[in-house]
Amino acid sequence: MTTKITRACLLAGAAVAASLHLAAPARAQDHAGHDMGRTSGTPMTDAEMATMAVDAETMGPSTPMHSPLGGYGMNRDASGTSWQPDASPMDGVMVHEGGWMLMGHALFNGVHDSQGGPRGDDKTFLAGMVMGMAQRPLGEGTLGFKAMLSPDPFMGKSGYPLLLATGETADGVNPLVDRQHPHDLFMELAASYSRPLGGGFDGSLYAGLPGEPAFGPPAFMHRQAAMDSPEAPITHHWFDSTHITFGVVTAGVSRQTWKVEASAFRGREPDQNRYDIETGRLDSVATRVSWNPTPNWALQASWTRINSPEALEPGDDEARTSLSALYARPFGNGGSLSATLAWARKDRIPGDALQAWLFEGAVKPDPHWTVFTRAEQVEQDELAGHHGGAATVRKLSVGAIYDVPLSDTVKLGFGGLASAFDAPAALGYDDPTGGMAFVRLKIG
Repeated sequence: MTTKITRACLLAGAAVAASLHLAAPARAQDHAGHDMGRTSGTPMTDAEMATMAVDAETMGPSTPMHSPLGGYGMNRDASGTSWQPDASPMDGVMVHEGGWMLMGHALFNGVHDSQGGPRGDDKTFLAGMVMGMAQRPLGEGTLGFKAMLSPDPFMGKSGYPLLLATGETADGVNPLVDRQHPHDLFMELAASYSRPLGGGFDGSLYAGLPGEPAFGPPAFMHRQAAMDSPEAPITHHWFDSTHITFGVVTAGVSRQTWKVEASAFRGREPDQNRYDIETGRLDSVATRVSWNPTPNWALQASWTRINSPEALEPGDDEARTSLSALYARPFGNGGSLSATLAWARKDRIPGDALQAWLFEGAVKPDPHWTVFTRAEQVEQDELAGHHGGAATVRKLSVGAIYDVPLSDTVKLGFGGLASAFDAPAALGYDDPTGGMAFVRLKIG
């Protein structure tokens, strides 16, 4: 019964072009042993061999899986077209149906949030995402579809309390401060096509409404070092606020361990109406260079010019620069180590240049326990009123989660985290602490 339900869910996900959590669509051999989409004829590398997986019912053992965006292992793909280390673990349930490779994943966090001090608040809410994908060979290349949906809008337009966080608006009039905005119901609806170009090169084209342009590291809910924490980083609007962009087209060229890509996208951030799909002119640009020198590392440098990102300040633009390094290493008994180190600079046009630093780490000693941490430093100019003067603020969070397997593909987790903050006394935080207790359901 469980298998039938899982299969039906995956087929439904493919119908809306669903997207895999932590890894974009995979290539695989069909039942006759032909590689679905690997048309370049190059031998598999050690990193590609590390991406082998099994679906005993539909695929058979040791099926090699490859990205729909080039001739490399699908474990390298993260959110949008971004890269993570090849050694990253992969979540999701996979089936093969009528020439299509289908994959799906779901994650839901029930969270009680308590942010202390005079600027804090409490709230209980549900957050998470449902993702799936569908892909198949087309001509000499591979056609792929992805979708990601979120229950965040049901928590209310004002999101949840999160000290030192800023960005977007709940009512179209006032900016959200000390709160994390809910993500839109439709986080990604995207299609892609890739094909070999000769000489070991692959070309790719990605389009989304919404989708993610070629800027920054993978979005925080897709980074292996961050995905077990139920809270958003306060650096979100420096590194990955563009991960839900209502209109994006990205072209890329890759070869073995590196990729160069460029995007045209709509710069305006999502509005306070979280259930709709917005449209507009592709008025902003981004470019990114990615390099995975070994299976354990993923490095990127990116730049973007964003036209009128804030609805409350339509005459202001932004330029952002981002550098990041992601690390992943599996070890015995289903364990792993992962980390992120990133820097970004936001240049307001007109206005100040504001920098942000981020470190994340997660250690999984066995399949049950995960311990995670995040340290951030941000130059913020919205905590004392909109553009009320820049202040350097810091946050440290430490947490853990214990997962109980309910089946081969379903886990129930119980976790918590505690946070400490550092901010100038003039902002009125009074040295608060914060924390979250959460229950997580993970499928795939």
